Amino acid sequence: MEDNVGNIDFEMAAAEERKRRHDVMAHVYTFAQCCPRAASIIHLGATSCYVGDNTDLIVISDAFNLLLPRLARCIQRLASFAEAQKNLPTLGFTHYQPAQLTTVGKRACLWLSDLLMDLRNLTRVRDDLRFRGVKGTTGTQASFLALFDGDGEKVDRLDRLVTEMAGFQRSYIVTGQTYSRKVDIDVLSALAGLGATIHKVCTDLRLLANLKEVEEPFETDQIGSSAMPYKRNPMRSERCCSLARHLMTLVGDPLQTHAVQWFERTLDDSANSIVLLPVHLPWCSFDEHSRGPTPWLFDGDDISPGGHAFHVSGNFVRGEFT
Repeated sequence: MEDNVGNIDFEMAAAEERKRRHDVMAHVYTFAQCCPRAASIIHLGATSCYVGDNTDLIVISDAFNLLLPRLARCIQRLASFAEAQKNLPTLGFTHYQPAQLTTVGKRACLWLSDLLMDLRNLTRVRDDLRFRGVKGTTGTQASFLALFDGDGEKVDRLDRLVTEMAGFQRSYIVTGQTYSRKVDIDVLSALAGLGATIHKVCTDLRLLANLKEVEEPFETDQIGSSAMPYKRNPMRSERCCSLARHLMTLVGDPLQTHAVQWFERTLDDSANSIVLLPVHLPWCSFDEHSRGPTPWLFDGDDISPGGHAFHVSGNFVRGEFT
């Protein structure tokens, strides 16, 4: 069995799945062809969720470990930018109407504050993740207790061993056939929150680009538009907003799935999660966003005088009406 762990005939597995109408058992049968003497003990006492749910939790944990350093890098770059621009005045907006002066660095701190909240939330979710472990068909471990002739201590040892081999320190104490789908709500809510922050930051940058206060990097041979090549479209921020918008919508699925998860488990959570849980989506949006606004161009000559002039006239108008 150990010699054939990586020896997977995916064509055979696909054929078996068409025949068996069961994804996990298709791979059990395929694996058994590689080690026929072990066929009778492969997957013994386990359920499909022993494979699927535990795998999902490993993937989710690994995904957070990829995402969090990128988020931290973005925060570090944005913090450096805010420090460098802390004294550069710019016009603040409320209701998207000219208000009072702020600074470019202070505005960047608004974005930083939200990203730090996301970092905290995502880190907490990552650290709260546990392994499903060896829980049997309904969470009672009954099948494993039978295999060990009623020795509950052996079952607990097996659960701990498998949990540690998967890279987790803890497993969920209580499960049904699946880990609670409330976990998916926790994961997707934190990711949706990050998506909202990315969308807000990049929307601000797009609006500032229209005001000619900021620009995205423009490559030497870059063409802004097929019909209007002179344009300097903020396409990186637009791409981030597009992906972040989709990320924000994903939290609705686990909310509904958890709400209708009958008793120990229903299968209508399965096909949904196959589409839902791959968490490469935030990495895609973050690849652009993690470059941050540090390479953007801020023209102090354009920002400061215009902002100052409006601020003075605004004070004058208020004085006339008080």
